[in-house]
Amino acid sequence: MDTRTISPDATQTAALPTLLAVMFVNMVGFGIVVPLLPFYAKSFSAPAWQMALIFSAYAAGAFFGEPFWGRMSDRLGRKPILISTVCGNCLCYFALAFAPDIWSAFIVRFLGGMASGNGSVIQGYIADVTPAGNRTGRMSMLGAAYNLGFIVGPALGGLLAHPSAGHAGFRLPLVVASGLAGLCAVGITLFVRESRMPRHHLFDSQPSRWAVAGHAVTHPVIARLMLVMFLAGSAFMGIEFVFSLWSAARFGWTTREVGLAFAVTGVVAVICQLLVTGRVSRRFGEANVLALGMALTTAAISLLPFAHGAWVVALLAFSAFGQSIAGPNISALISRHAAAEHQGQYLGLNNAAGALARLTGPFMAGLAFANVGVNAPFFLAGLLVAPAILLARQARR
Repeated sequence: MDTRTISPDATQTAALPTLLAVMFVNMVGFGIVVPLLPFYAKSFSAPAWQMALIFSAYAAGAFFGEPFWGRMSDRLGRKPILISTVCGNCLCYFALAFAPDIWSAFIVRFLGGMASGNGSVIQGYIADVTPAGNRTGRMSMLGAAYNLGFIVGPALGGLLAHPSAGHAGFRLPLVVASGLAGLCAVGITLFVRESRMPRHHLFDSQPSRWAVAGHAVTHPVIARLMLVMFLAGSAFMGIEFVFSLWSAARFGWTTREVGLAFAVTGVVAVICQLLVTGRVSRRFGEANVLALGMALTTAAISLLPFAHGAWVVALLAFSAFGQSIAGPNISALISRHAAAEHQGQYLGLNNAAGALARLTGPFMAGLAFANVGVNAPFFLAGLLVAPAILLARQARR
């Protein structure tokens, strides 16, 4: 077979710190933009539904990009796909800074979401160069870099933006995000060595993407893990979406209190993924820790409607702890059960399930909040995550 991994010893030492740095810098760029998007869209005098489109465009692009880039990296190698997607992200941030109208911004955000759907490529690289027993720890380190970048990015974006200047006031943070993505591309070019030998012919004989996708959704383990990703992601994204509305309605919280709550949550997630996830997964097994994480998340989310004061922040952080010890195990388990020549596409399909959750979760939570009651999104989220506990246990068997 022409497509195969290269010896881990040849790549792991230098590549891992570079990929962690790339993930961090990339998420700083992403985090700069996200909190500014409502004000950016408002600078076009866009109505609320068009603002929602700008938000959803990125996740929609990632939904299509993740399996596509994962499959291409299985064929062409991880490094060229990483470089091209990060360069695409760089161009999209720059184009967004100078978009002439809301529809141009929507198209740019969709393309940027597609370009940023390279998480499966990075995960595939880690799977290529890491022994199976250590993959959860490596995946959790990527998650920590992701969360840390998302903590730093919004603060930096707030410092750089000048909404009072109108549309032009958002150009500086977008250009900075573009520059950070360009810096990522340079880092990959200089310091990351290829982890796979590409096929000699791009269109040589192998199962179609639909055949691989069909095998994934019927596989007794991978299908369950993808469903866990979708259910847990929908629940957590929904809570993140309505939390500011819920806390304002229940306690009169402002952006200051909400921002502090999410900052604490982000710090807990980073510490957990750096110090806890890999260790407990090696000791107790990925599937067991995945089930435990789902159980902790269900309990914390279901108790939030009954909490007050500091307990609200504590339970939100506890749910993030559950997600943090669970998430990396999904990717590690999929990499164990997927054929080596299709790992990128399988991981891409799983990330696409996560991207779909970022669309459906906020939509369902918003409907429940508006039409059922302010506490309804939390009970809905608990109902979504609860079946994931059983699915995780079944994946172990």
